[in-house]
Amino acid sequence: MHVSGGRKACVSFISRFLLFFSLQTFEKLLIANRGEIACRVIKTCKKMGIRTVAIHSDVDANAVHVKMADEAVCVGPAPTSKSYLNMDAIMEVIKKTRAQAVTDFYFCFLKLYLHCLLQASEGVTFIGPDTHAIQAMGDKIESKLLAKNAKVNTIPGFDGVVKDADEAVRIAREIGYPVMIKASAGGGGKGMRIAWDDEETREGFRFSSQEAASSFGDDRLLIEKFIDNPRHIEIQVLADKHGNALWLNERECSIQRRNQKVVEEAPSTFLDPETRRAMGEQAVALAKAVKYSSAGTVEFLVDSSKNFYFLEMNTRLQVEHPVTECITGLDLVQEMIRVAKGYPLRHKQADIPINGWAVECRVYAEDPYKSFGLPSIGKLSQYQEPLHVPSVRVDSGIQQGSDISIYYDPMISKLITYGSNRAEALKRMEEALDNYVIRGVAHNISLLREVIVHPRFVQGDISTKFLPEVYPDGFKGKRFWLKWEKHEISVKNSSPVCFFFRIPVAKSKRSSWELSVRLGDGIYPVAVSKDGSSFSVEVDGMKLNVTSEWNLASPLLSVTVDGTQRTIQRLSRNASGDTNIQFLGTVVSEGQEICVIEAMKMQNSMIAAKTGKVKAVHCKAGDTVGEGDLLVELE
Repeated sequence: MHVSGGRKACVSFISRFLLFFSLQTFEKLLIANRGEIACRVIKTCKKMGIRTVAIHSDVDANAVHVKMADEAVCVGPAPTSKSYLNMDAIMEVIKKTRAQAVTDFYFCFLKLYLHCLLQASEGVTFIGPDTHAIQAMGDKIESKLLAKNAKVNTIPGFDGVVKDADEAVRIAREIGYPVMIKASAGGGGKGMRIAWDDEETREGFRFSSQEAASSFGDDRLLIEKFIDNPRHIEIQVLADKHGNALWLNERECSIQRRNQKVVEEAPSTFLDPETRRAMGEQAVALAKAVKYSSAGTVEFLVDSSKNFYFLEMNTRLQVEHPVTECITGLDLVQEMIRVAKGYPLRHKQADIPINGWAVECRVYAEDPYKSFGLPSIGKLSQYQEPLHVPSVRVDSGIQQGSDISIYYDPMISKLITYGSNRAEALKRMEEALDNYVIRGVAHNISLLREVIVHPRFVQGDISTKFLPEVYPDGFKGKRFWLKWEKHEISVKNSSPVCFFFRIPVAKSKRSSWELSVRLGDGIYPVAVSKDGSSFSVEVDGMKLNVTSEWNLASPLLSVTVDGTQRTIQRLSRNASGDTNIQFLGTVVSEGQEICVIEAMKMQNSMIAAKTGKVKAVHCKAGDTVGEGDLLVELE
């Protein structure tokens, strides 16, 4: 039904009015985040009839979350310390917009400071746990002691603060090598080192303390037994202000690079009902011990014998929360808002199901061929999410034309697929990745696709060492096998593979063609003849039947080869008819690295937005460059 502008606004107001008074939560909520999580929160707020206020930096003025919110206010320039972490500016926006509640899901430091400030602001509620829970669980030493007292399994180790390198060596010898040295206030893999002997312990102590001081302003370290070859499995908990707490099953998060998650799924292939229940009950015991009230995550390391050990508790909504929502049917953001308003939980533990299977891939603007992913910056010249694929969810905060900048996390989106079982969810993820169109920046889809189809992953034979074990020399891309009658060729790309084939620019009446395909460093002759509505393709005596609608105006081509459907992405086509394509997530010359820029202690890869030749280079290694400077010219 189409509704005119004025009437539509009236209907929207009435809907919000009815929803607000039926739920009685908040009228207006300020979201102290950016990107995909801000958009995610806004969607739930719209469903609940809550008006939203977005904050943004000057470079985010046209960001998707700004457009989605009912109000938006700039809080400073691009650096997060001057905008999204600018306490004074955010407090001023709260007063100016008269927001009744504030939520901060990802900026863990901001969460603590905001909450402390908001306690003195009458009438303003923080969506999340209280200060005590945030402080206690944010300190790894204190959280481990609390976990022990709550009868939660903990990793053997030293419970105090390590004073110096000599003490670190003494403690490591007592625990037994290998040991993990990590920052007490750490997270995200920073300030962590594995030591296998005394020398590595001394070195690890020095580097970890320096990194901890730089990243967190706190150089305290702890040492514990390193669980070799573990799985990383976490339990989602939900608790209210009335002493009720639930565990919402587990998430398998073992596929990681640099201690950061890449692929997650729910449930885990590894847990049996007894282990799941034991982990869930211990997670709830910890939440109750710290008087937790909101959604949170208790993370465990699980060894090959299903022994599990407390790792840490994240007092926020995790990036991977959508897979839990898929299998339980709960909207965790909505539950957090209700809890913050003071409502008791609506569900009992027996009400929490495991319905089907969900998989999440973190799609990043990263070059997967460098340490499994170094950030890439640039503008999204073309962007198309695979929402036409059944049972696909995409949580993103970008659109075509958005900039992936040096200032923020390079995440493009969270791609989630759901199925009645794991095989169905993984098959849909394959299709979704093949149909995901991203141009203008390097991305990690080739790595994601290789992971989800790898035999070890499909069998559930995974651990946190999966990537370095499967790709000991780093990820090199898709290995293509050309199986012909006379010989077999393996083509493995050390850099993005290029496929070139020539298609006539003008419509031709010919019924046969002699083509060539360039795959890696090889060029292969291909004979093509038209056979009714399909084509017969012959490669060195092997014949294939190929059918497609061949809409070269579309970035996606659905092609059927001998009865098997494949999705190919058309990247470019020049005046001579040379067509550049992408297959099975493997990218091509568009997206090759031009130069590397170091900013905020991170190396950022600048890539080509299109295929071309380097005309001129206007910088040299070590130069300081600014925004808008011309670095490299292409032709």
